[in-house]
Amino acid sequence: MVAQTPAPRGIQRLVRNVETGRFERTLSGLTAAGALVTAAEIYLEHDRASFGDPWMWAPVVLGPVGAAAGVAGVVSTRMAHTALPLASVAIIANGLQGTYLHLRGIAQRPGGFKEFRYNSEMGPPLLAPLLVTLVGGMGLLASVLRRES
Repeated sequence: MVAQTPAPRGIQRLVRNVETGRFERTLSGLTAAGALVTAAEIYLEHDRASFGDPWMWAPVVLGPVGAAAGVAGVVSTRMAHTALPLASVAIIANGLQGTYLHLRGIAQRPGGFKEFRYNSEMGPPLLAPLLVTLVGGMGLLASVLRRES
C-alpha cells in the first residue's frame, strides 16, 4: 500500500500555485479589482477637493484602464504580457507622481514643512498615492509570472 501525500496547505499551497503558474491569473484579477476600488476612492477624495488640479483626473482615468488590463490578463496570456504591464507601469508612474504632488501640496500649506505633522494630517494624504502604486506593482508582478499550462 502506497501512502498518499497530503495536499499542500497554507504557504506551501501558495508556493505551488506560483510554481505551476496558477497565481498569475489570480494576481491579474486582484489587480483589476484593486484598480476599480482605488479609482472609486480617488474619485471621491478628488471630488471633495473639486478636482482643483487637472492631474487629479489621471488616477481616476487609469483605474478603469488597469481594471480592463487585469481582466484581459485573466482571460488571455498575450494580454497578461502586453496590456497588463503597460497599464501597470502607467499606474506606478502616476502613483509616484501623485506622491510628489501631495508632498508639494503639504509644502504649500501655511507653515509648510515646519508644520509637517499638522499639514500632513489636514492636507493631501501623503501616502495615499503609494497605494495606487501597489496596485500597479501587483499588475506588473502578474505580468512577469509564469502562466499555468
